[in-house]
Amino acid sequence: MTTSSTTPRPDSRRPRAERESSGLLVEGVTLSLGDGDATVTALDDVHLDVAPGEFVAIVGPSGSGKSSLLAVAGALTTPDTGRVLLDGVDISRASAREKARHRRERIGFVFQSGNLIPALTALDQLRFALDVAGRRAGDGYDPRELLESVGMGHRAGHRPHQLSGGERQRVGIARALVTRPAVLLVDEPTAALDRARSDDIVTLLAHETHEANVATIMVTHDHDVLHHCDRVLSMVDGRLSE
Repeated sequence: MTTSSTTPRPDSRRPRAERESSGLLVEGVTLSLGDGDATVTALDDVHLDVAPGEFVAIVGPSGSGKSSLLAVAGALTTPDTGRVLLDGVDISRASAREKARHRRERIGFVFQSGNLIPALTALDQLRFALDVAGRRAGDGYDPRELLESVGMGHRAGHRPHQLSGGERQRVGIARALVTRPAVLLVDEPTAALDRARSDDIVTLLAHETHEANVATIMVTHDHDVLHHCDRVLSMVDGRLSE
């Protein structure tokens, strides 16, 4: 799974010193999955720079490596080669404990279904995220105010089964942002939503990215929402290009 070595590297927009000290920098990352004859190259010399306050979308066919890139960027998977810098810190080679700390405190995840805890109200979803990160409301965003900002203040006392798909996604976005992460990783946020709700969710993601100055990567198959993004990259056979 390779492409020409002349494929443009999407990390060339900022001076190197700035790229290495702020936001997210994925540099020369490779990742193989499987074993023996079943081994496939999921990521092939991937370079990606996302600045604070930048909203980047990644599109591509299923199996092209998009989910693997999110896993590496989110310190869930260790790459075979290369490094991942988060505000100047290489999280790709950190210990398991340090990776877990970065995920709790510095990285926000938004999943397709919202991935909310069934027994918790919308407000308690955010409070729980703060507790897990070892923070108080004053150390992150105020949970009630953040729910208001995503249009869910009036549903703060409702549990996931009482919310629509779009409402669950809004709560999931608020939960991901409540600890004030440096990076927001978003996996197919509109997959289960209709056209109007999809546009609302991605508009919200763009707004919160810019307001919170967070480096956001969104993996999506939904080309109708790409006009909300600051930059769109394509992934094919484990390689990124613009």
